Amino acid sequence: MEFQQEIRGFLMSRRARITPEQAGLPFVGGNRRVEGLRREEVAMLAGLSVEYYTRLERGRLGGASESVLDAIARTLQLDDDERAHLYDLARNVAPGAPRRRPRPTSPITASVQQVLASMSVPAVVQNGRLDLLAANDLGRALYADLFPAGKQPPNFARYVFLDPRAEAFYDDIDQAKNLLVAILRATAGRDPLDKQVSELIGELSVRSTDFGTRWAKHNVRRHSRGRKVVHHRAVGTLELVYDDFALPGDPHVTITTWTAAPGTPSADCLTLLATWAETQKQAQKQAQAMDAVHESSTTSRADTSEHRDGDGR
Repeated sequence: MEFQQEIRGFLMSRRARITPEQAGLPFVGGNRRVEGLRREEVAMLAGLSVEYYTRLERGRLGGASESVLDAIARTLQLDDDERAHLYDLARNVAPGAPRRRPRPTSPITASVQQVLASMSVPAVVQNGRLDLLAANDLGRALYADLFPAGKQPPNFARYVFLDPRAEAFYDDIDQAKNLLVAILRATAGRDPLDKQVSELIGELSVRSTDFGTRWAKHNVRRHSRGRKVVHHRAVGTLELVYDDFALPGDPHVTITTWTAAPGTPSADCLTLLATWAETQKQAQKQAQAMDAVHESSTTSRADTSEHRDGDGR
């Protein structure tokens, strides 16, 4: 991520969405040349000089004090996620900001696997890149289209923007796309040295014009709690509530669970999903057993043939 451009784009996009009336400024007739607030209006409301705010908006945010950042956030009416993003951007252009990313540790410990297995609801572990790092049987069943995903780890953003099956799975695909783009932008602002995040954003920008259009809006969001309606190919429509629980040692790696209100059709669908998941699991075990028998038989015939060749027969 090029931080000066990111800072400029973020602040300009937040400024453009606020009208003078929303900011508490008196209405003045006539045509305005800019959408939203002017720089000088933001500067006045934040108690800054026009020259200083202009310099900040052009990307020179490093060294800005907490009170200055708070004043800008208040003037631009940033929500908690946007405010955190502004602070992340300032931190990453500050003098002395780290230039190398610490080597990540694997968050999927044996105890995490045990917690997943003990859950009676769909659950997955995901990181800020939206990779699915682990899942229990119900989590795999809910997102059956993502497993297996080949050499790359299953990834929500790739699924939503590059897999046509996502259109049928999500009841509100537009909402899903906006949320995932906003999460990726927050992740990139928080951890600019994560090469895999940069590569994922680059890949999606090249392969999906839809992603590029949404990325240009500079929206940010943290994934925490919400409601989703999905259409599962085996059990039908589910209305679910998701919750994120941060793992110890890395608050940006979370266990996400999906639950349904008791006594609802969606709760019945989750029960049916558990039955379907067990059926799929048993079928997979049988297929693996058959493959093992076939491989053993093939190896045995090959060994017999080599033995005969060695005897000169």
